[in-house]
Amino acid sequence: MNTSEEDLARAAAGGDAAAFGALLERRYDSLFGLAFRLTGSRAEAEDLTQDICAALPAKLAAFRGEARFGTWLYRVAVNAAHDRRRRQATASKAAEGWGDWELARQAEMAETAAQVDWLTAAMRALPDDLRDTLALVLDDMSHREAGEVLGIGEGTVSWRVSEARKHLRALRATEDQR
Repeated sequence: MNTSEEDLARAAAGGDAAAFGALLERRYDSLFGLAFRLTGSRAEAEDLTQDICAALPAKLAAFRGEARFGTWLYRVAVNAAHDRRRRQATASKAAEGWGDWELARQAEMAETAAQVDWLTAAMRALPDDLRDTLALVLDDMSHREAGEVLGIGEGTVSWRVSEARKHLRALRATEDQR
């Protein structure tokens, strides 16, 4: 039997552990893929995906079925990524002024980031709104669906994708000239 994700979500919200397990089985890989594109780091994506999965049972109570489950889940993921970025920015500000140790740590983090493949590094250079939009579209979402997840219009999604492409082309051109 092929139960819809929406029906599974409603059952899981009611405490059905098997329905919750079926949802995770269907969506874990795509959720991790989105988390990777949102964060640009495997370790960060693993942490973000685990955070989302841990919070999901409580969040399912808010699922009303007005949107497809996948769209709703991606909205949860984008919100979680935004929250994580805010926490990291706060921690980074708190770490300012720690002297040589912090400078060495920051240099090590930059070196590690330089080892990530080109597209991931390029996406990390994009503004958050462009990165989030491009990550959703690269995950085979239509512009309409990405707009639903982000709470913006389809035309805005198209514009953001166009802007992201311009940024990526400019970055590639700069690297090719070196």
